[in-house]
Amino acid sequence: MKFPTFLPLLAGALLATAPLATTAAAVSPPPAAAPAKATGATRIDPTFWWVGMKNPKLQLLVHSPGIAESKLTLAAYPGVTLEGTQKLESSNYLVVNLTISSQTKPGKLKLSFDGGKTKLKYDYELRARSTDPARVQGLTQADFIYMLMPDRFSNGDPKNDVVQGMRARTVSRDTMYARHGGDIRGIQNHFAYFKQLGATAIWPTPLVENDMLRASYHGYAVTDGYKIDPRYGTNEEYTQFVRAAHQQDLKVVQDIVLNHWGSYHYLFLDKPGADWFHAFPTFTRSNYNAYALNDPYGSKRDYQLFNDGWFDTTMPDVNQSNPLVATYLIQNFLWWVESTGLDGYRIDTFPYSDPQFLMAWGKAMQEEYPKLALFGEAWEGTEAEQAFFAQNILPPVNGFKSNLPGLLDFQISFAIQDALKTENGDLSKLYHALQGDWLYVDATRNVPFLDNHDMSRFYSVIGEDFNKFKTGIAWLLTLRGTPQLYYGTEVLMKNFANPDGKVREDFPGGWPGDKVNYFTSRPGLAGEAFDYVSKLATYRKTHPVLSSGKLMQFIPQDGVYTYFRYNDQGECVMIMANNTKEEKTVDGSRFAERLGGFRTGTEVVSGAVLPNLASFRVPAHTAWVVELKK
Repeated sequence: MKFPTFLPLLAGALLATAPLATTAAAVSPPPAAAPAKATGATRIDPTFWWVGMKNPKLQLLVHSPGIAESKLTLAAYPGVTLEGTQKLESSNYLVVNLTISSQTKPGKLKLSFDGGKTKLKYDYELRARSTDPARVQGLTQADFIYMLMPDRFSNGDPKNDVVQGMRARTVSRDTMYARHGGDIRGIQNHFAYFKQLGATAIWPTPLVENDMLRASYHGYAVTDGYKIDPRYGTNEEYTQFVRAAHQQDLKVVQDIVLNHWGSYHYLFLDKPGADWFHAFPTFTRSNYNAYALNDPYGSKRDYQLFNDGWFDTTMPDVNQSNPLVATYLIQNFLWWVESTGLDGYRIDTFPYSDPQFLMAWGKAMQEEYPKLALFGEAWEGTEAEQAFFAQNILPPVNGFKSNLPGLLDFQISFAIQDALKTENGDLSKLYHALQGDWLYVDATRNVPFLDNHDMSRFYSVIGEDFNKFKTGIAWLLTLRGTPQLYYGTEVLMKNFANPDGKVREDFPGGWPGDKVNYFTSRPGLAGEAFDYVSKLATYRKTHPVLSSGKLMQFIPQDGVYTYFRYNDQGECVMIMANNTKEEKTVDGSRFAERLGGFRTGTEVVSGAVLPNLASFRVPAHTAWVVELKK
């Protein structure tokens, strides 16, 4: 989601479907679309669970008209204990607390609700956990993540473009905020493309249901956390997608939102209790300023506004300090990992959630799935403020000590863009961004990137300069961390985020009849760009020194920035970039501590040989990735 600098665009580009509300209650959809009572169907979240989970406790949220007046009876089931029930403010909900011992066998729990207005019997399924070793692989620096927006990438199943009963009833590819029809099948149809590019992991923006009136395509206003949006596919199709990706040696990262839901979420339409969401006397936005969390001179009011204010008029802020809400969220995201075997979570708007909840959520994920990759969006302005939200060496602040392994590295993104968007751009920011790694427990778990769905496209930012494009790609694929590429960057898709929809255009070739199909044919510079990314990504994959090797950088000098990736086995790659409009001669003796013992080098993309390491003549706006040889 977006950083506050771009708030005016955010309000227009996301989900503003109604005038700004005057009270907290008024931001709900109108009464006709928001019934105040349950519809009659019985629902239990989580929809099923597993035996053998490390945490034996299970909280069921039962939703049915008048269910709170009923008495629950659990038929005897070896290993399962009913710890009690809890009524909520709404009589349409009942919380059921269970303990499931480690010896429990899979099967169905017989739940009987009697004695009130609602009488029903429900078979709740306990499943066996999967033993597939290919599940939940996590991410390492050897991976290369390809980020995409499913609705805008490829339409593999036109039959699910329009789903009866959903609020957005049309598909219109020439309308910026309408749905365009991309889906899970469309992504899976292009596994070969990802592999040809050199990507090893796929990160789609959220796939869960977003049954909103407008701009539901981006996925960040969840209306059902246990259901894949039917316009993308089904839960089973998503599970098959993850399985098929693993069979192709591709990993899957799921994009998730902890901080807020969409205003058509069933738990907002029929609230279990007023304390499930943050509310103010009048509608109140977040102040979008994370500095309030760790400002030693900050006010409590600013802190509250940041954490409790709403992200937008149709994005109710979830009250994670409510223990029932916190457990509901934790179980929801354990459920997706166990039911699909996905490899990692990218956490949207990470700093906006309740700090104590974030620690509990992170602890639960890591205890159950030690290999699960976790990296969050913390769109902050300094290295220190960014590092505050990942595992770091800093002392706790206001009781918060982050346990998040990694972050999207906005500091690297900002630094690369600043270096390349003007002539003779400043290289010091990139040097400083890496120098700031001392703040982290392990900065190699961060995810560097050039652009994303909320930012102007990289190729446009750098003035559509192809040489600068190659420099940016060279840095992205040789710096520390797990690199991420936004869909279309590899074929020079361009535009500025004014508004966001302009950087979320359809990938050419993703729909039958597209005049251009970049999946199969990439003429001109688009082809050269793809080939450059592919060659360097492939080299990176086959030469672990670029992913697991150590990094040594030298202070930028005379517009040239040089660093090395090396290991104890004697491998060494030199990355040297001339960021000026003039050829530069660089004295190799400055790098003696890394060049010592090497006699020549080969530029890994072009194949050009450097016969002499004593001095380098680097053309204007050129980046070299040089494998050193003895």
